Amino acid sequence: MRKVYRGRDVEVSFDLDLCVHIGECLRGDTSVFQLDRRPWVLPDAGEAEVVAQVVERCPSGALLYRRLDGGAQESRAGETKVVPVRDGPLLVTGAITVAREDGTVETLPRATLCRCGHSEHKPFCDNKHLAAGFRAPGVPYKIHLSQVRVRLDRPLTKAEDPRRLD
Repeated sequence: MRKVYRGRDVEVSFDLDLCVHIGECLRGDTSVFQLDRRPWVLPDAGEAEVVAQVVERCPSGALLYRRLDGGAQESRAGETKVVPVRDGPLLVTGAITVAREDGTVETLPRATLCRCGHSEHKPFCDNKHLAAGFRAPGVPYKIHLSQVRVRLDRPLTKAEDPRRLD
């Protein structure tokens, strides 16, 4: 379920079910994204353009934005691209229309899709490939440890995610 954080110039939404805990948000603009406060996202604490750039680095589509100041929206047009991550999910960019089990349909500009078969949020990755020991070829993906992703060797549960209390 998507939680919306509305600012004056930009609106940011977050869906914990899609998050793969890469932490690009936390490294991108620490005035906007902070785990130790509620709400953890304050869109007005940064420039709308910077907020948009940080959100676009979120590989999973858990973070999305909508410009309210007339600035450019994130493009969902163009070629859809699928990149397998070594021992991990498929990184997909483009216009991605996803039908969920409950029948809802959402179009995302980015997504991390499960390819190990163990995710509890299919078609999305939830990092269960870590516990399953999934191995597959693909491009290396640099994952930085953060307050959200404290270990590389096991998935973070929703209960452990500090953003769950918003």
